[in-house]
Amino acid sequence: MKATVSWDQKLSFTGVTESGYKTVMDGNGKAISPMESVLLSAGACSSIDVVEILKKGRHLVSHCECELEAQRAEQPPKVFTAIHAHYTVKGSQLSEKAVARAVELSAQKYCSVMLMLKDSVEITTSFSLIDDE
Repeated sequence: MKATVSWDQKLSFTGVTESGYKTVMDGNGKAISPMESVLLSAGACSSIDVVEILKKGRHLVSHCECELEAQRAEQPPKVFTAIHAHYTVKGSQLSEKAVARAVELSAQKYCSVMLMLKDSVEITTSFSLIDDE
């Protein structure tokens, strides 16, 4: 996997992935910040796992949302010290047990972003289940 980050102006940078996708990041709040990007990446990576695990278990999932809240160190470098991910999963005939298992497997075994962070960031999870019926 390769990517390139190029300075545009002031504290604005454009990232281009090997697959051709572009994103603008900014250190002055005019676009997503690099730390926000990491936080979103953790939520997206884990949500992909949760949906895939449930679908492989033949569960009917219609919606998955991950709300993330992170704490950062007060002094530079202002790394993440804790991240809490709350999943809202909606579907038909989903069980609490199945969703809990999917969330746990993602956070502890499959989500590469969370696993990269786990030694330095306290990662916690929770979930809500909404029945489509």
